[in-house]
Amino acid sequence: MPDDLASVSTNPASAAVAAAPIVAHVVRGGFVESVHHGTAVVTAPDGSVELQVGDASGPVFPRSSSKPLQALAMVRHGLQTDGRLLSLACASHSGEPFHVEAAREILAGAGLTEADLQNTPDYPYDDAARIAWIADGRPKQSIVQNCSGKHASMLATCVANGWDLATYRDPAHPLQLAVAETVRELTGVEPSAVAVDGCGAPIHAVPLRALAHSFGRLAAATEGPEVKVATAIRDFPEYLGGTHRDVTALIRGIDGLVAKDGAEAVYAVGLRDGRGIAVKVADGSSRARSVLLAAVLRRIGVGGDEVLAVLERQPVLGHGQPVGAVVAVGV
Repeated sequence: MPDDLASVSTNPASAAVAAAPIVAHVVRGGFVESVHHGTAVVTAPDGSVELQVGDASGPVFPRSSSKPLQALAMVRHGLQTDGRLLSLACASHSGEPFHVEAAREILAGAGLTEADLQNTPDYPYDDAARIAWIADGRPKQSIVQNCSGKHASMLATCVANGWDLATYRDPAHPLQLAVAETVRELTGVEPSAVAVDGCGAPIHAVPLRALAHSFGRLAAATEGPEVKVATAIRDFPEYLGGTHRDVTALIRGIDGLVAKDGAEAVYAVGLRDGRGIAVKVADGSSRARSVLLAAVLRRIGVGGDEVLAVLERQPVLGHGQPVGAVVAVGV
């Protein structure tokens, strides 16, 4: 067995994931067909834990839930975008035409082109956009991949500082060192691991409760670059996600909230009062992620039925028709 795999069994993050309790049932025709294990946490403005399901002290990779923190680091270091373009810097966008044009706008503003992007080429995430893209005979491209706004903004930050463009994804690059410092400051912890995210940029492991606290701090900020980032997310949630995304509906539906979904079933939320929320489904299944988050929001009395119903809408299909649902348990 390779050394990196042999060490997994002793990794504290692996232990926390392995011990996670059942948080969702997959119900088909009244029969529990499958279960999902997971962890959830709500933090107070001071970072203390108000509600916890499972062990929220184990580190996780926040994946794209880290993007608002990464964008904050860029703003602190000279990124001159705001509004919809700054929201796109925080985004895992759907690759709809308005997302692609905004990413191109960020690049053009820095005197760059799509050729400078180093995020992994892909098709658009949105179903209609992906079908249209493929029907036009176009290949996977970095500009439509969901992280192109972040990577375009990283490059623009490098241009503003005179930093090398070719190596901007290197963990030792000044840009990535700035991101790591912002992650340390906002979460209040030292990352326990650094790895390569799906888009090729570095990603930092932090405890789930620290991720929640960082979002609470971002949402409650009243001055500085934090306000600029939070305002962009609140004002332009369609650029953060997309026309049909639950994260967009969530931000629109709850006043003052900031949120970011992430791969491997992570979701992070900040409330204007400084509370933070983070959830992680142990098996990485996105179908249970929003259901678990909705259960936590209901538990703490945040959000109306309409917006929470969007998060809970994870039907189980039989012959193309709903025959069950993914439902939260134990929260």
